[in-house]
Amino acid sequence: MQILAILGLVFVIYIIWKYWALCVGAGYDPTPMDKVHKMLKLAQVEPDDIVYDLGCGDARVLITAAKKFGARGCGIEIDPFRFFFAWFLVFISGCLNRISIRFGNFFKKDIRDATVVVVFLYGPTNNRLKEKFLKELKPGTRIVSYVWRFDDWEERDALPDDRIYLYVI
Repeated sequence: MQILAILGLVFVIYIIWKYWALCVGAGYDPTPMDKVHKMLKLAQVEPDDIVYDLGCGDARVLITAAKKFGARGCGIEIDPFRFFFAWFLVFISGCLNRISIRFGNFFKKDIRDATVVVVFLYGPTNNRLKEKFLKELKPGTRIVSYVWRFDDWEERDALPDDRIYLYVI
């Protein structure tokens, strides 16, 4: 009986850890690497770009943008464990000079210097971000979203079979 109670507690803790961030944007669900490459390619990321990943999780998008495309990047992560984990992965990847990881709520962080913004959040969160994007991002900034579209925004390009959508401010 004690084993079942312990397993139940572990399960509850795991669910809370994985999904508590839904309250501010999205739960933790790492983007598959093949989708990461497709997203960055669709956004035409180049060495002079500054890629922002909102809710950067394990920083895989940023590390790929730096290593494969030569871009600089900034991740914003509200979960303390994932923040430290992302920073650690950036550190061991050798990309600390090209990538910064910021702790906090991306709704409250300045993203004005972004030339590309990557999101894999949740539909309502994407739509809440539209006003921020229109206020802070320069014309020509590319936004690439995995899975979730932005309501009432016209896609510039898309990979529908991969559920990847590109928007341009």
